[in-house]
Amino acid sequence: MSRPNVIVFFTDQQRWDTVGAHGNPLELTPNFDRLAKTGTFVANSFTCQPVCGPARSVFQTGRYATVTGCYRNDIPLPKDETTLAHHFDAAGYDTAYIGKWHLGSAEPVAPGERGGYRHWLASNILEFTSGPFETVVHDNHGRPVRLPGYRVDALTDAAIRYVATPRDDPFFLFLSFLEPHHQNQTDNYPAPLGYEERIRRKLAVPGDLAALGGSTAVHLPGYLGMVARLDEAFGRLVEALYSLGRLDDTIILFTSDHGCHFKTRNNEYKRSCHEASIRVPTLLHGPGFEDVGAFDGLVSLVDLAPTLLDAAGLAIPEIMQGRSLLRTIRGGEAPREDIFVQISEHHVGRALRTRRWKYEIEAPGGDGWNDPASDLYAEARLYDLEEDPNELHNLVASPAHAETRAVLQGRLLALMEEAGETRPEILSVESRNWHEGLVSEG
Repeated sequence: MSRPNVIVFFTDQQRWDTVGAHGNPLELTPNFDRLAKTGTFVANSFTCQPVCGPARSVFQTGRYATVTGCYRNDIPLPKDETTLAHHFDAAGYDTAYIGKWHLGSAEPVAPGERGGYRHWLASNILEFTSGPFETVVHDNHGRPVRLPGYRVDALTDAAIRYVATPRDDPFFLFLSFLEPHHQNQTDNYPAPLGYEERIRRKLAVPGDLAALGGSTAVHLPGYLGMVARLDEAFGRLVEALYSLGRLDDTIILFTSDHGCHFKTRNNEYKRSCHEASIRVPTLLHGPGFEDVGAFDGLVSLVDLAPTLLDAAGLAIPEIMQGRSLLRTIRGGEAPREDIFVQISEHHVGRALRTRRWKYEIEAPGGDGWNDPASDLYAEARLYDLEEDPNELHNLVASPAHAETRAVLQGRLLALMEEAGETRPEILSVESRNWHEGLVSEG
């Protein structure tokens, strides 16, 4: 049996509830929704690090960001880390990376910092080399390449050219977009021409954003315009595979690094424990994932690398800290019962997400940029997701939930140790000065 091709379609900062499969009423994502029905729709998919660089380090290595050392942005992936590209290359795959990398130390990314990918058409921080209609990436030789059209289309066109190139070996392509991330220099969400105006006329606002506001009124329509164009690009790539007769032998993974809360939980867009930051849209399509439909188990970003290796018939290294979703789908392993989240930059935090509860601890006075972890945390948040799906009522100080907090704290501590962290001290909400030094909003 021939080995399947593998494509990762990786968006940036895309909320889970932007797709129709999650109930969005605006019909922005017909291509995602169609493949979610004919493949495997991961209904409960979460990042384990809601910031760009760390999330990417987790995806490439299958290891938590504190293990690789990439716990915040601007920390290059260590050159001795083994990535997905290394594993696929060793199995005879042609490997390619197109788009945003965010794991290098400089622009252009030096060959030794490209994670082992053979074909390279990327920028380290795409938002700094590109504008929405002026895409500039670098090739294998580090030379700048200007691509025409809206940035989503420019990168997708490059990906289609790659998959259409005749080759004897299977390929592993990682296609990494900036959209629907904001354009940093202008702090806005530049949609394709006309899209923001069209969406603004029929806008539906998610419950958390309707309640809390933030920059939603200004930014959400443009953001959703970006989502719509991403889905169109996704459809074009799928159709290209179909036209080439390669759709049935290609594993496709669509997911995102983290979500977006539009300045409702802190002074920017992510780096929080809330659903808006950590829950993302995810589907898998192709060999091993056909006709599963909605998979209801909890899945973490750290699970995606082992899942792709397993689906391609490659061994999962013991050093990887996630678990293969494919083994759960086939009934060999039980699904996850909880998700462990590490939070950096805005604050040093750790969170646990179960089906019903969200529990977070923060390091009092911790420096989210310079401190990867802490020996001391304090209880900061508790949400009942069944009763309060928009996470508007923090129950951490509720005496009626003391037992729940104790159970969740014990599980969180166990997951921290499993992830390679030292077991810390946690100040309870009943402690006299438990709140001193906490920095989070929301």
